[in-house]
Amino acid sequence: MSSKNMKVAIVGATGQTGSVIVEALLESVTPKFEVVALTRPTSLQKPAVLELEKKGVKIVAADLGGAEDELVKVLTGIDVVISTIYGGSVMAEIPLINASKAAGVKRYLPCFFATVAPPKGALLLRDMKEDVLNYAKKLHMPYTVIDVGWWYQVILPRLPSGRIDYAIMEMTDGIIADGNVPLALTDLRDVGRYCVRIISDPRTLNRMVLAYNEVFTHNQIFDLLERLSGEQLERKQVPAEVLRARIAEIEATHPDPSSTEFITLSALQYLYSCGVRGDNTPEYASYLGYLTTQDLYPDMRWISLEAYTKDVLEGKGKRVYEHLLENITTTVTLEKA
Repeated sequence: MSSKNMKVAIVGATGQTGSVIVEALLESVTPKFEVVALTRPTSLQKPAVLELEKKGVKIVAADLGGAEDELVKVLTGIDVVISTIYGGSVMAEIPLINASKAAGVKRYLPCFFATVAPPKGALLLRDMKEDVLNYAKKLHMPYTVIDVGWWYQVILPRLPSGRIDYAIMEMTDGIIADGNVPLALTDLRDVGRYCVRIISDPRTLNRMVLAYNEVFTHNQIFDLLERLSGEQLERKQVPAEVLRARIAEIEATHPDPSSTEFITLSALQYLYSCGVRGDNTPEYASYLGYLTTQDLYPDMRWISLEAYTKDVLEGKGKRVYEHLLENITTTVTLEKA
């Protein structure tokens, strides 16, 4: 890369994934980045947006539903566009891709940043993301897909004492199937650092990349938490057929992507894909044609699950997606199934 700073525009800069990417871009010394946050006009004065501006992020009003010519003007001179838009709104990326192509953007990152899954048929949300990616390919838009496995921040179960309730976001109240299916895991805080490396690497252009730290089964995660906490956990198994039945029940209602039912369906489908099908592994990623950060960047230092768990036990954790907690009814609906 030349000595000139790379200009990166990001949609969703104040969100859970977008914020850690912005932080890593700002902290990077080699290479250095100029960061632009594409922000809805109605959000320009929100505290989180103003805080980004204080940190050195350029805030630019951008309406994805507005005139594409205006988006082209905003993106002219931008090297990389990163979308971390809300999953249910990914189809709003279409005009952003059009404008990126017209403005000469060198690389577009669609909003994937999730677990490994087959292109179609396993997760409705993934189906939508693949439609966006295929649209970019149709335009010959240079792209990179980054998936990040399952976050540490949403994988730890509750302890009987309740001492880590402040930091966890359980997706279910039990272990899916037999609990022996391997899962690629990543600390959310590492996602930004991976992104910095990936968008600066010519090897990742027009490729999919799995950025992950470690591989654990659900049973191994329970073992780790028991060892570090000194508490005994109940291992309630959720049979695969129970999960399938609940998924089919919600699918039959054809939930709108903006609905709470869609959020719950996505959570359940992720559980089935990862915990039953075994999609979220480095081996399956390689089969699908992904590159992996373990192969690309063997020098990369990342946070281990054990280190993260110790931090949580010591009161140093932080809960993610608090605004979604009331909308995800996975635990309740599995108990009813």
